[in-house]
Amino acid sequence: MKQILKDSAALPTRLILGFGFAFHGYGKLFSADGHEGFVAMLGGIGVPAPEVTAWVVGAIEFFGGIALILGAFVSVVAVLQIGVMVVALFTVHLGAGFNFMNITGMGAAGPQFGIPGFEINLLYIAGLSALLLGGAGAMSVDRVLATNAARRATAPPIHESAAAVTS
Repeated sequence: MKQILKDSAALPTRLILGFGFAFHGYGKLFSADGHEGFVAMLGGIGVPAPEVTAWVVGAIEFFGGIALILGAFVSVVAVLQIGVMVVALFTVHLGAGFNFMNITGMGAAGPQFGIPGFEINLLYIAGLSALLLGGAGAMSVDRVLATNAARRATAPPIHESAAAVTS
C-alpha cells in the first residue's frame, strides 16, 4: 500500500499544475481579447517580438498543461514551464513583492488588487521541480511509455522466439 501511495504522489501535483497552466494558456491562445491583451502586456514590458512570444508562451502553458494532466513528456514540459515562470517572476511579479495578494487600496466594493507578487511563481517552480526530479508517477503516459520500452528491451528478438517455436 505504501508503494502505491508513493507512486501516486505526483498525480495531484500534475493535475493542479496542469489545470493552472492550461487555464492561463487557454485565454492567450483561444480568446482574441486575451491574446491581444497579452501581446500588449508583453510589448509594454519590453519583451522582444511580443506577437510571437505570446503564441509561444500560450502554447507552452496550454498544451504543456494538458501534457502535465496526462503525465506526458513531463520532464520536457517542466523545464519549459519553469522557464516561463522564471521570466514572469523577473519581468512582471518581482516588483510587486513576495505576497501573491497585493492589496493596493480599498474601494466601496472592498479591497482593490494590483499585480500579484512572486509567491505563486515560486510555488509553480517548486511543483514543477518536484515533477522534474521525481518523474510523472503513476497513471501517466510517461509511465506507460517507460514500461513498454522496458518490455521491448527485455523481450527476446523475434527471430529467436520464432526459432524456438519451430524446433
